Amino acid sequence: MNDLSALPADFLWGAATAAYQIEGAVDEDGRAPSIWDTFSHTPGKVAGGDTGDVACDHYHRWQEDLGLMKSLGLDTYRFSVAWPRIIPQGSGAVNQAGLAFYDRLVDALLEAGITPNATLYHWDLPQAQQDRGGWPERETAERFGEYAAVVGQALGDRVKDWATLNEPLCSAWIGHLEGTMAPGWTDLTAAVRASYHLHVGHGLAMQALRAAHGDLRIGIVNNLSPCLPATDREADIAAARRADGHTNRWWLDPIHGRGYPQDMLDLYGVELPVKDGDMESIAAPLDWLGLNYYFPQYITDDPTGQAPYAKMAYRPGVPRTAMDWEVDADGLESLLVRLAEEYGARKVFVTENGSAYRDVVGADGQVDDPERTRYLEDHLAACARAVKRGVPLAGYFAWSLLDNFEWAYGYDKRFGLVHVDYTTQKRTIKGSGRRYADIVAAHRRKARRAA
Repeated sequence: MNDLSALPADFLWGAATAAYQIEGAVDEDGRAPSIWDTFSHTPGKVAGGDTGDVACDHYHRWQEDLGLMKSLGLDTYRFSVAWPRIIPQGSGAVNQAGLAFYDRLVDALLEAGITPNATLYHWDLPQAQQDRGGWPERETAERFGEYAAVVGQALGDRVKDWATLNEPLCSAWIGHLEGTMAPGWTDLTAAVRASYHLHVGHGLAMQALRAAHGDLRIGIVNNLSPCLPATDREADIAAARRADGHTNRWWLDPIHGRGYPQDMLDLYGVELPVKDGDMESIAAPLDWLGLNYYFPQYITDDPTGQAPYAKMAYRPGVPRTAMDWEVDADGLESLLVRLAEEYGARKVFVTENGSAYRDVVGADGQVDDPERTRYLEDHLAACARAVKRGVPLAGYFAWSLLDNFEWAYGYDKRFGLVHVDYTTQKRTIKGSGRRYADIVAAHRRKARRAA
């Protein structure tokens, strides 16, 4: 078995979800449409024509899902707050019924001894705000700051751990450049402007949260990948450097006070709409840094493609998940070490890590998923190795608590520790979930003995 002994005694064990992926109830209690409602209802955008209209029906079944968290022995639960539930039009009137849902959830988590970890934005921009220009426009960043103030004031007396944004790379690059996520644009200028205003929004949200309650612990969550040349060709080495800038440095450098990487500014050729004070706000000190990791990227030059003119090469013989992503736990270790050594991160969480496989419910009603179990064990071992190398890793959130609406992949891809039958909404803890619970319990017993 992999050695996890290096993980600290106060290491936090969690699982993560996102509002649009699990909640359903898209037109209940005052919620208005988000860009993902629009995108998923646009023919051809989501596999199988799936939408998040019902998803896991978590909005109605959250108490059952809380029971699952307790069964897994979680210390903490990372969820996102749906902006279109709180301020349905993106600005203006606050929907108290939307806030009340998260009030109930937070109170119940605390009563169960599970620490809430809230993300303000996991891609579900109110459609009304999109209609006013969306993230390419500064107004959206300003409205996001106002939304952060409302949520922070309402929940910050009990929720102390906050992320401003989840994976802004996906919102900007995949949503505005590649076009395969909402809002589905393919415009480099809009994508770069969106990336910048996401960072401005992050800075404004940090200010709003700190003004709401002075004792909050605030971070941001980035999805990162090691970007390595697929060959020793000079063109592929240069492409890997560009891919690293696009995937990693563009998102890490500004929040650490380094500004935007000049090589990428030159590559994109888009002038950033910087105003006085922006860069200082974006680089305000973080209490923690979140890392979402799924796979490494082996890069070849792609001069006729889109920025960054690099594409992933698939190495033969390397294990892959149902997403066709390479399985490589060493990539997680290397990224954690990079955050500590290159960026001086003082506290890091693995805020998402997980794998999709084609799960089958057995005749006994159980779901045996040895590949996901192995993935989990190997990546936790990578966390332990990183701690041995001096990384201040404070916790791990498995993605995901539940099988859910997997964005443009619909319901075909399952990441959950818990299987969901989308017809009946029956939940079944998978073998990987039971293994995770065993790991958590063993770590807790060891910590008690050492105390």
